[in-house]
Amino acid sequence: MADTSLSGAPVARELDRLTIERGKPKMVVSDNGRELTSNALLTWADHARVDWHYIAPGKPMQNAFIESFNGRLRDELLNETLFTSLAHARVALGCWRADYNDARPHSQLGWRTPSEFAFTFHPRRDLALRYAKGSAPAPVAPTAQQGIPTARSELTAG
Repeated sequence: MADTSLSGAPVARELDRLTIERGKPKMVVSDNGRELTSNALLTWADHARVDWHYIAPGKPMQNAFIESFNGRLRDELLNETLFTSLAHARVALGCWRADYNDARPHSQLGWRTPSEFAFTFHPRRDLALRYAKGSAPAPVAPTAQQGIPTARSELTAG
């Protein structure tokens, strides 16, 4: 999302869109930017019942994944492009995002693109399949093998 300034309301709308598309996260981890600490975002997290964790100020390594992504975005697009307008920035960002998500395989995703990986993840379907056989949780360990009892495996009354 490119704009001259971002408030919490458009971020909350985007989170609503993503929640419908991908399912609700258990937690969001973010820095302490003003668009992420606004009343709109706090209200969204409360209504959506999503935990929100802020990294400690001055500790970007507490959110290393996004810092790595931000560095790549900065190196590949922001430092290389002289934007002539907000519209130009939006188009360039859209092209970069399409390349990053749809054309570029990522090693951490098994050499799939993020779009290919996201296509395999269906939280509503996975949740439905998990409880299709009943409401009991899955066993922690495999069940014992059935076999012919032997003297070593039987208890004797004494």
